[in-house]
Amino acid sequence: MLLLFGVAGLIVLPNLREALRDQSVKRSALGLAAAARELRHRALETATPQRLLLDLSRNSYRAAREREVQLPGDVRFAGAEGAEIPEETLRQFVFFPNGSVTGGVVALSGGENEVSYAVRLEPITGRIVVLRGDFR
Repeated sequence: MLLLFGVAGLIVLPNLREALRDQSVKRSALGLAAAARELRHRALETATPQRLLLDLSRNSYRAAREREVQLPGDVRFAGAEGAEIPEETLRQFVFFPNGSVTGGVVALSGGENEVSYAVRLEPITGRIVVLRGDFR
């Protein structure tokens, strides 16, 4: 009986750890998407361009003039395609008053060969979509 519990633990624990990491990456991607949607809404409402700034070196982002949001320690930016590059480690997406955005994809990962999520910013429509997998 004890051996059965030991074997079950060897099977369940790695899967549980992966599921927790997946949840952390997913939660981070959903948070980034929510911040992007808020910026799009604010750009439409105020008729003023709004900026989402990713700091790849600090593993954080800032929506407009809001406080900096730090990604959890087990989540990192895996890429930011289509973004403007104001500085070497910074990536910027701009949301315009007409509802559009500088389009691109922000990829988040739980580590090498781990699950990843992508936040896709569609340029013309301004639609923001979260997808599971590597969509760079």
